[in-house]
Amino acid sequence: MLATMERIQLLDASDELSEAILHSETLENYYEKYRTLKSSSTSMNKIYKFNALKELYEEVQRFGRYHPDYSRVMKEIRETKRDMDMDPNVAQFRVAENELQQLLDEVSSLIGHAVSENVKIPTGNPFFDSQSGCSGGCGSGGGCSCSA
Repeated sequence: MLATMERIQLLDASDELSEAILHSETLENYYEKYRTLKSSSTSMNKIYKFNALKELYEEVQRFGRYHPDYSRVMKEIRETKRDMDMDPNVAQFRVAENELQQLLDEVSSLIGHAVSENVKIPTGNPFFDSQSGCSGGCGSGGGCSCSA
């Protein structure tokens, strides 16, 4: 019975944590930037153009420099990506996306390390991965030089 009550308390606490994240300024900012990006036809056209060129780029990559359109496609994909990346709506969305990811990484790290300092926390963020002393995780021969 005690284990069941403890489990219920943990589930309630996780619900409270998820509600706090859902009502955070970070998530609200993310959704605001997402809506702004999606409502801008100019920004979305840049994204669509880049995605269309990515398919052509992948085709050219299969043949490398021997593809007849290699130089043109490589130049065009770089220019299109730069144009998309420099779009204010895309840039602001990426900043908001990174801030949200950082919040989620921090929460994951806090929960994991509350359990044990040896818990592997896959954040994808080198700052958090290196704090455990083992970047890349055990078994990969990561930063801690372990192999177990």
